Amino acid sequence: MAKEFSRTERVGDYLRRELALIIQREVRDPRLGMVSITAVDVSRDISHARVHFTLLGCDTAEEAKPSTDVLNKAAGFLRSALARDASMRSVPKLRFVFDASIGRGRDLEALIHRARSADDRRYADKEDADSGQSADDQGEAP
Repeated sequence: MAKEFSRTERVGDYLRRELALIIQREVRDPRLGMVSITAVDVSRDISHARVHFTLLGCDTAEEAKPSTDVLNKAAGFLRSALARDASMRSVPKLRFVFDASIGRGRDLEALIHRARSADDRRYADKEDADSGQSADDQGEAP
């Protein structure tokens, strides 16, 4: 039977969960807001990990740059905290990257909502026009 998940996926999932807890409980930097770890991409040799995060109230990487800098500076501390708790032989070097997919998803959802509202209005206008025309037809018949 084949493995369900590769080793890098299992390590990435573990790092995602643990980093979320460590950042929440141990990182005390006032420049850092509400951070959510969305994904961790681990290299095949498990020496590097790219950590994707979102930040409450930020939709672009430019807005999140101060937090990105804080997290990248705290990467050594986070790596040592992971090494304390993990049973891994080596902990990958961490690099934090802002994940803008949540903001893009929100923008797409707003576009879809506007398009649907416009379609609903057109459909309602067409029904009103059709019902008005049929009432006139009924009034003219003897």
